[in-house]
Amino acid sequence: MEADHSELRRGDHRRRLPPDGRGRHDEPARVHRQPAASGLRSARLRPLSGDEPHHRRRLPTLTRFFLIRHAEVENPHRVLYGHLNGFPLSALGRAQAAAVGEALRPAGISRIVHSPLDRAAETAEIIAEKLTPRPAFETDAELREAEFSRYLQGIPYWQIPVRRPLWVVHKAKRGLLPGDETIEAMGERVLRVVRRLAREHPDETIAIISHADPLNSAWILLDGRPQNEREMHRSGIGKAGMLELEMDGQTPKAWKYIPPPQVQKPASAAA
Repeated sequence: MEADHSELRRGDHRRRLPPDGRGRHDEPARVHRQPAASGLRSARLRPLSGDEPHHRRRLPTLTRFFLIRHAEVENPHRVLYGHLNGFPLSALGRAQAAAVGEALRPAGISRIVHSPLDRAAETAEIIAEKLTPRPAFETDAELREAEFSRYLQGIPYWQIPVRRPLWVVHKAKRGLLPGDETIEAMGERVLRVVRRLAREHPDETIAIISHADPLNSAWILLDGRPQNEREMHRSGIGKAGMLELEMDGQTPKAWKYIPPPQVQKPASAAA
């Protein structure tokens, strides 16, 4: 017996509309409201720059730094070398830099940023030789030696009071003379580099190679200590010593001093 498909042909299989003619598709769309996620209201967001879209906001991230003073320099005549090149590391300095590289191997250094002066660049290169994979390299003039050392450089230390008489004024109060930087200005040079790198390379571990006065000044600013000559030498960073610093976004979170590595003095440096 043939099935009767007349009902189908008439289209009565379609969903019947209610008497008022409104179908389901005429109903307003339902809005599903999700409960607000807990804990986000108190989250700390970093400040946005004026041209940064809001969708790029993110929580502050930790960036780890090792602020390292260059290693020991070959300087048998005890000349104040300041900004002069041509003063490479001594045998002891090369051993110190190699030991620093070994100590930093587990830290996962991704980038080394150094002063343009030879002794800092050589320290950076020896450290990098101990690291796998080899970190990216960058030179930043903000990490240079103290500006006043341009006036002092080129003579033995013992001649400075006689041949560089303005040294007395410099020691009395830094920043009084033209071309002399205050402790704040020197320290801020280093910390500007730190903040820039924390912004450009968040979550990385970065080594910075600089010089005694800029690094000591940065340490004074971090500690909030008095900005005077006594503090510059009371807790100075030794050659191949370092300051480990954690940045929470653009804010210093924690820091500690790591003294220079104990290395055996090579025979050529023993005399």
